[in-house]
Amino acid sequence: MATRRFASSARGRQVARNEKPTPDSCIDFSDIPESTDRELRKAKRVGRPRSSDAKLLIAIRIRPSLLSKIQRVAKGEGKPYQTFIHEILEKSMNTVR
Repeated sequence: MATRRFASSARGRQVARNEKPTPDSCIDFSDIPESTDRELRKAKRVGRPRSSDAKLLIAIRIRPSLLSKIQRVAKGEGKPYQTFIHEILEKSMNTVR
């Protein structure tokens, strides 16, 4: 009998990392009915809303103590910390020059 592996165990995570994803060509989709035009019209987009003022995703390194301070202040103002960081940067850049 095979041993069951759980992703929450160290061995389970290792097994999950080593497994190869199954290509679509190996999946049998024959029992899934096609969507009707009515269903497709009712479908809603999932994810971030489209915006003409979209922001660019970047990665920066911040000292953990500084990040926790920013998060604490942002929470006190009722804002997500990324928005708070954006506002701080925007204000500081408006004063430069």
